[in-house]
Amino acid sequence: CRLQFSVCLTVVFLLQLAAGVLGFVFSDKARGQVSEIINGAIVHYRDDLDLQNLIDFGQKEFSCCGGVSYKDWSQNMYFNCTATNPSRERCSVPFSCCLQDTQETVINTMCGQGMQARSYLEASAFIYTNGCIDRLVNWLHGNLLLLGGIALGLAVPQLVGILLAQILVNQIRDQIKLQLYNQQHRADPWY
Repeated sequence: CRLQFSVCLTVVFLLQLAAGVLGFVFSDKARGQVSEIINGAIVHYRDDLDLQNLIDFGQKEFSCCGGVSYKDWSQNMYFNCTATNPSRERCSVPFSCCLQDTQETVINTMCGQGMQARSYLEASAFIYTNGCIDRLVNWLHGNLLLLGGIALGLAVPQLVGILLAQILVNQIRDQIKLQLYNQQHRADPWY
């Protein structure tokens, strides 16, 4: 039982290490998964307020719009740019795609109106036209050293925990041996 604890900690550490290595090795597949997640989030943008706030935060923070480009918002039924879409937001993008004017004190939530109907060059005067997937990947590559430092910072306490657990197991084992020795020698008349 005592040894199992150290083994479990070591297995968890090795699984985390393997996940990190696999993340780097299969980064292209990870990019595909990120694309699926972002496109799924675009489709369900109006379904969940928390998701909507998360997407708006991400688009503002990374100065981007959509997955690959701003036209990805056509995947959402409200922003879909087909002629049969009765929504008032047809061919629009969320306000979080809009270029921020530092002079404005009130956010214009209709600033993305009709942007999908415009060309890339025309739209770029009003909104971010680059997709969030590339921005996110570029951010990850740019902050790889920081992410590696965080991973190392988390790994060191885990290794120390494994080492201390093993030391504790050995001390308990020694205490048990000492107790057994004392019990065997209590019958000694000189004790």
